[in-house]
Amino acid sequence: MDPLALDEPVSEEKTEKEVASLWDHEALSQIPVKVLRGHTDCVSSCKFCFGDTRLLTGSHDKTAIFWDVETGAQLMVLKGGHSAAIAGCCLVPEKNRVITSSWDKNVNAWDLETGKILWTVAQGGLLMSCSVSGDGKYVASASDMENALYINCADTGQRLHYMQGHHKSTVMSCQFDAQSQHLASVSADRSIKLWDLCSHKTTLTINSAHKNVISSCCFTRNGHYLCTASWDQTLHLWDVQTGSYRKKGGIQLSKGHDGSISSCAFSNDASVLVSGAYDRTLTLWDMKGLCKTLVLKGHLDWVTDVDISADKNWVVSSSKDSTVRMWNIEQSEYIPAVIETRRAQGMGFQILKCEECGKSFSVSRLENTSLITKCVFCRLKAPDRYLPAPPCL
Repeated sequence: MDPLALDEPVSEEKTEKEVASLWDHEALSQIPVKVLRGHTDCVSSCKFCFGDTRLLTGSHDKTAIFWDVETGAQLMVLKGGHSAAIAGCCLVPEKNRVITSSWDKNVNAWDLETGKILWTVAQGGLLMSCSVSGDGKYVASASDMENALYINCADTGQRLHYMQGHHKSTVMSCQFDAQSQHLASVSADRSIKLWDLCSHKTTLTINSAHKNVISSCCFTRNGHYLCTASWDQTLHLWDVQTGSYRKKGGIQLSKGHDGSISSCAFSNDASVLVSGAYDRTLTLWDMKGLCKTLVLKGHLDWVTDVDISADKNWVVSSSKDSTVRMWNIEQSEYIPAVIETRRAQGMGFQILKCEECGKSFSVSRLENTSLITKCVFCRLKAPDRYLPAPPCL
């Protein structure tokens, strides 16, 4: 069966209302959805901003739109600045500026108050994505020409760094961590690199276990974990802070999609991961149990990007079907299908063997197992080794 096919055939003569009704038979149709229409071509990027009261989207129709989340109204349309598809867009924190990267090889900075372009920089090569550092100082863009990364000043557009041949194949995505210390990049060569903003060097290279192009990546807010999404239909979690993956590899999340995964995003507290794919679905993952909890269906074409609000009540997705959808997942844990999924998949624990008594015990898969080698009973026998020493008198 074609994984991109709808559950039921859709004839061209059906109205939009009839098409939407195709999903009524889904157990998860209890999820309220807002559909935002305004773009006329594939919507390539979507991001919550301004405390989740606004939404920023970029499209192959060469425009970016600023939306009001509550009403769904278009507050501003940024147009006339690109001659080809916009591949990525993001907001410069606290500066009312929008950055757009395009297949026309240019990066633009827009003033949200006037809608005018503040600066334009030609980078060379099709630009696949862009990212702004958490402190608002830097703009990074990934190019397919010479497999390069560019870093520019967010205020002036001045080029600060150019990493030629950073990967062996097209750089698909780049992402700053929230601390503005590292820039992660992923590539069609299936590798992951972390570039250090202080030393101006590549400090980490991971030749991943992904079996196809790595399309996207995202950091947890504390910078501890990096998630990579791939066309091999899997997501991998990498502990980039301790490097524990060096022994066992990354933690794999699979069986969440039937098509290539295009995008991923963590919630602020890293308890939820959302992914979007070319099978037209979104999947929500519980990070404590490392299990799939919810699948959202409704888009009529590829899902290109996803994001999740800070309060974890809303998930937004952009699609090749030219729409943006906002999914209210606030009450999702009470849906019978979700409860059953959690029960069936368990809470994602791994079984270890105690090095002292030899008995088996369980820990979360996200725990650093190099620090936990004994069961709780053996640890309680020798508490001094696991508790901090008392202060000196």
